[in-house]
Amino acid sequence: MFWWLYNLVFVIGFALLVPHYLWRMCRRGGYARDFAQRFGRYSVDIRERLGARRRLWIHAVSVGEVYVALKFMAAYRETQPDVAFVLTTNTSTGHRIAHARLHGDDVLLYFPVDLPIFVNRVLDAINPTALVLTECELWPNLVRLADGRGIPLALLNGRVSDSSYRGYRFCARLFRNLLTRFAVVLVQGDRDGERIRALGALPERVHVLGTAKYDVATQDSSKMELLRGILDAAGIPQEAPLIAAGSTWPGEERVLVEVYQALRESVEGLKLVLVPRHFERAAEVERELKALGVNYVKRSTLTPGAPCAKPADVLLLDSTGELVGVYAHASLIFVGKSLGKHHGGQNIIEPALFGKPVLFGPNMENFPVVVQDFLAADAAIQVADPAALEARMRTLFLDPAMGAALGQRAAAIVVAKRGCLARSVELIMACQDR
Repeated sequence: MFWWLYNLVFVIGFALLVPHYLWRMCRRGGYARDFAQRFGRYSVDIRERLGARRRLWIHAVSVGEVYVALKFMAAYRETQPDVAFVLTTNTSTGHRIAHARLHGDDVLLYFPVDLPIFVNRVLDAINPTALVLTECELWPNLVRLADGRGIPLALLNGRVSDSSYRGYRFCARLFRNLLTRFAVVLVQGDRDGERIRALGALPERVHVLGTAKYDVATQDSSKMELLRGILDAAGIPQEAPLIAAGSTWPGEERVLVEVYQALRESVEGLKLVLVPRHFERAAEVERELKALGVNYVKRSTLTPGAPCAKPADVLLLDSTGELVGVYAHASLIFVGKSLGKHHGGQNIIEPALFGKPVLFGPNMENFPVVVQDFLAADAAIQVADPAALEARMRTLFLDPAMGAALGQRAAAIVVAKRGCLARSVELIMACQDR
């Protein structure tokens, strides 16, 4: 009776959300491609590949989880070279990133709708040796039906945010039923461990390992070189003081431009790069820049080696996958999705790896373990509001030694905290041998 009720509620909720997903398909693009995979329908080629051998199934929702999954797969393959994987994602952006980086032996699919008819169809096709879910992707029918087939279940890089914890506690019976089925539960921090035990995970199966995102952070020399060419084309010289505002959300671009305009009076030659979290917001940000009277140029209009007619003060990066290159050339880095209420923040580890001063706003609920690591080591700066952001940036520009020391501590934290994925591989391999 319980599962009939869950499936009924899921069907109603899914039907109500269909218009939203159709709108996203039209707005962002990419969702229609391989849409049948969401119902367990695969091409002949994919079915043949899946049928040729058993694979370990990893599920990663979107971009951040995909990077963790790919790094985990690489670490697992170092220990067991003959392993093959199925990687599933929910979003077209995550799918695109995975497709560009996936090992040739592995299969990339879209995650199925979590109803028994579709989940069973996918389990029949994949027949996985184990199922690894990243962060806290507890899809009830998938977990229940995989466990019923004797497939070992593992949670990788798990975390339980404040909002998720409230929701899970509201459905306590459901999540207790799910969590007791996991052979191993690997979580990021002590608070995550306490919460997931309280929700029903067996204490002896819960391991606090830190966050895998430290292992994922890398420097991409090709992107660094490309962005240096783009900055040159925009008229931003190598010696210019540069603020990089990464993964910004609505409202933050205006704040960053106003902070920039205030600082440039005392910081000679100051430049700004804006990188919206979703590149399809570029037109919206461009309207904001025009309204503010900013001298800007868009990345899409630039080619390395071909300088624009008029050097720009602000570069709008209306592209994907190039943010890491911007971080490499910045003087100060602001990590977005952190100033607005309930935004939750973005990952600060990648910019920290470059040894630059990193600043972010008060709302970083999505990265509590990481933020605690950095603030405890005085390796990053959290500001309460735009006025504090301007003041702290001004101080850092006026005292370069302070900024350099902050950046060095940030890079050291990233290196010191690595190792989570190697331990995760050991524990997940062990659970399959039981």
